[in-house]
Amino acid sequence: MATAQQITTAQELLATPNLGRCELIRGELILMSPAGFNHGRIVSRIDRRMGAFVEAAGLGEVTGAEIGYCLGRKPDTVRAPDVGFVRRQRLGVTPILGFFPGAPDLAVEVLSPDDRPREVLAKAQDWLDAGCEVVWIVDPAKRMVAVHRSGIDTSYLGENDTLSAEGLLPGFQLRVAEIFG
Repeated sequence: MATAQQITTAQELLATPNLGRCELIRGELILMSPAGFNHGRIVSRIDRRMGAFVEAAGLGEVTGAEIGYCLGRKPDTVRAPDVGFVRRQRLGVTPILGFFPGAPDLAVEVLSPDDRPREVLAKAQDWLDAGCEVVWIVDPAKRMVAVHRSGIDTSYLGENDTLSAEGLLPGFQLRVAEIFG
């Protein structure tokens, strides 16, 4: 069995139990502390609302926190969004037993108090570079959401605004204020 210091590939990461919360970034294992209660509460609200909508409309799958997506090989990168959405057309009929091969179509990242802005923006860029269409970065401290799309300026939504993803989730709407409760 590999130790945490020896893990440099997605396969090694998948085969190593009991690591806790971590990601593999260009062959380097990054361990992370568990998320706090408010972070989890916000993630859960987004996950429930998006998941119910996607299931009712048969659009694909919504994944909860810590589901690994393999974004690259040699060196391997496995990232885990707080919430992810994958279109039905990309899922196939055979269950995916390991990490999802590629980025989700939509990734949601909820900031924790100790997150560094540069690292979060780098993660959003990793998602976009790997083919993710939309990344929502939810900032509980500012009570806002930054919407990132490849090649398009970032838009910022406040509590009076409504999140949507028309190209991916036709008809889905979530008021930003509802995210924070």
